[in-house]
Amino acid sequence: MQTLTVALGDRAYPIHIGNGLLDQPALLLPHLKIPQVAIVTNTTVGPLYLERVQNTLLQAGVKVVAIVLPDGEAYKNSESLNHIYDVLLQNRMERKSTLIALGGGVIGDLTGFAAATYLRGVPFIQIPTTLLAQVDSSVGGKTGINHPLGKNMIGAFYQPQVVLADTETLNTLPDRELSAGIAEVIKYGLISDLPFFEWLEANMELLLARDPQALTYAIRTSCQNKADVVAADERESGRRALLNLGHTFGHAIEAGMGYGNVLHGEAVGTGMVMAAVLSQQLGWISAQDVARTRALIVKARLPDVAPDLGHEKYLDLMGLDKKVEGGKLRFVLLKAIGDAIVSEAPPTALTATLDACHG
Repeated sequence: MQTLTVALGDRAYPIHIGNGLLDQPALLLPHLKIPQVAIVTNTTVGPLYLERVQNTLLQAGVKVVAIVLPDGEAYKNSESLNHIYDVLLQNRMERKSTLIALGGGVIGDLTGFAAATYLRGVPFIQIPTTLLAQVDSSVGGKTGINHPLGKNMIGAFYQPQVVLADTETLNTLPDRELSAGIAEVIKYGLISDLPFFEWLEANMELLLARDPQALTYAIRTSCQNKADVVAADERESGRRALLNLGHTFGHAIEAGMGYGNVLHGEAVGTGMVMAAVLSQQLGWISAQDVARTRALIVKARLPDVAPDLGHEKYLDLMGLDKKVEGGKLRFVLLKAIGDAIVSEAPPTALTATLDACHG
């Protein structure tokens, strides 16, 4: 097992990465204020891992309530959130009770937001079971739900007590979901870690083959990159916005195609290609850099061509992005591979990018 720390003073917390962590109560018990938890999971992950986590806690004398939600981005909404509240209230969960998110990014975001708001804040623990959640959404305290008009527009910054990334859970992850997670891994190389980007170019086949050493290295490096950014800028007032590379375009693709029809990581993969093309339009990176970015996205078995939603639809959806300031769109763009910035872009460059990227 390897352990990293997200350094946030008295709210610092560990990220444990390793194999077979679900069976180790000693990793969970120190973070429970009272022996009462609610595990939130979904209909896909629950049958695979819920009983295991329940037994680990029950054998340690912890009272466990299970909440099983439907699976999918389409259910990351206020209805699911209210269902969590209903079960918590019906079971008289207290302020010192702990919520445990057992699943991917949707479950982590929902559970975290429920924890942030139930009784004005109860502790929660992240047990991410997808690569995307292990390298990105479980770390950093971004929680929330989608609104029909925009993704992640309702939420809170709320940090977990501990993150338990059991790499064994990736063995049951569908290939498409694995690739979606790799998109967020590639992101870290593009924004600030050229050596990691080069490592990914050389080792992508090992990641796709689920080589344990390669996966552990990719997860650890991604988490370290994110932990460093979060420690420096928890509430995204500056540097943390760089973690949204590809997300302005990607969120527009997700919303425009209907939540759940395109995986988040797939949309981000395409969005990163679009961000690279826009960076080239501004004269910052070369056609060769764009080609390298696109090649790595394709190598990860991710889509590199954007759906043709129409310029007006893209601009409308991107106008809801959280980086908009004073009504102006701002993008995370590349000065070089491994060097990202946040910048506005002139309409002509944006139009040229949309023309160049859709199928």
